[in-house]
Amino acid sequence: MAFIQGEGRSQGTLFPVTLDELIPEDHVCRVIDAFVGRLDVAGLGFERAEAAETGRPGYDPRDLLKLYLYGYLQQIRSSRRLELECQRNVELMWLLGRLCPDHKSIAEFRRVHSDAVTEAGAELIRFARSVGLVRGEWVAIDGSKFRAVSSARSVREREALKRYLDELESADAQDEVVIDPSAVAAALEKLKKHSEPEAGFMRTGDGTAPAYNVQTAVDAEHALIVVQKVTRESNDTRSLQPMAEAAKMAVGEPQRMNVIADAGYSNGEQAEACEGKGILPHVPSNRAINNQGDGTFFDRTAFQYQEQSDTFVCPAGQTLTRKQLARKDRAVIYAAQPEVCGACALKGRCTARSRRFVTRHLHEAALQGMDQRATSEIMRLRRSTVEHPFATLKYRIFGHPRFLLRGLRGAQTEMSLAVMAYNIKRMFNILGGLQLKTSFSIV
Repeated sequence: MAFIQGEGRSQGTLFPVTLDELIPEDHVCRVIDAFVGRLDVAGLGFERAEAAETGRPGYDPRDLLKLYLYGYLQQIRSSRRLELECQRNVELMWLLGRLCPDHKSIAEFRRVHSDAVTEAGAELIRFARSVGLVRGEWVAIDGSKFRAVSSARSVREREALKRYLDELESADAQDEVVIDPSAVAAALEKLKKHSEPEAGFMRTGDGTAPAYNVQTAVDAEHALIVVQKVTRESNDTRSLQPMAEAAKMAVGEPQRMNVIADAGYSNGEQAEACEGKGILPHVPSNRAINNQGDGTFFDRTAFQYQEQSDTFVCPAGQTLTRKQLARKDRAVIYAAQPEVCGACALKGRCTARSRRFVTRHLHEAALQGMDQRATSEIMRLRRSTVEHPFATLKYRIFGHPRFLLRGLRGAQTEMSLAVMAYNIKRMFNILGGLQLKTSFSIV
């Protein structure tokens, strides 16, 4: 029961109202309540989903999940701040039925339910598919850096310990030094107890700092995030295939799906694997150019590849044959005959060596195909689809792009909650609160 002050002649008089009367039918709290209420929390892996027959029952995981979703929507991520909000916020009083869990219980729920929270987010995407908010025809992939909890000094100390142990191991193998076992044991113990064992230095908007690389796949229909993953990769080169495959599974395994990404995802091997699984990548290829002779020599694009004979034809009409395979660079090297190049009238514009070499990537056809598909119109679609969700996550949900929980698992839990809150907010704006709440109840 709450009290509100009357107006007009009744001004100054307090009238009793229930909490239910204070929360409109289309309020976000009712949407969160309807969404969590439809979840099979036991099947998703939440603990204490069913109260034990004996002993004092613990907090229902449904209530704590509601609390976190509401908190992330309001830029409240701290367990202590959420505890205070439960005591003063009328909306949370309604949402949790006046429960006031302490900050330890709130924090423990988030710590132990990383996988369950991720599965709840996947369930939200399955619901979005069922009501037509996710189509899965065009999906944009991108990555962005989020700061880790640890300071740069702490991570430098951790890396210095690793280098010290590696040097000792190398010296021990060569019998070069006498190793103090107690020093090694102390270093191992300190490394084992480090609070942030996985974060590495990455380039962020504020310079180089300990961070994680957050990958997202966003459906182009309504900019809903269908897949997200926190990684330790400092760049996006190896993320195209895993994110594309995860996105295809999340949107219902369509026979053909188009994936858009920037040049940071240029990977011929992964692009070819994607095409084999019905995923068509649209990615500008990130290729080196000929920088010999101040960049004035013929670029490789001036040489025509002959697929039948596996040779190249140079601008002068001469043939470059296959010579060797460079496995490290995943490329095949082709070369002309020295005597042919020596007598060529175009040699001064081609090479300063005795003969010209040209390389061809092992997955050249896939690289060329995805580059040709990455038109300016497609890349505009990428920017308008995938960059806005990251801005919302960083500054509307996180408040600042920095995790509160330590370690890769903790960061993944936070991102799962943040993405779930983002998707609810996005669906709320598209359908409206009343329609979204009704859909949760009947679908």
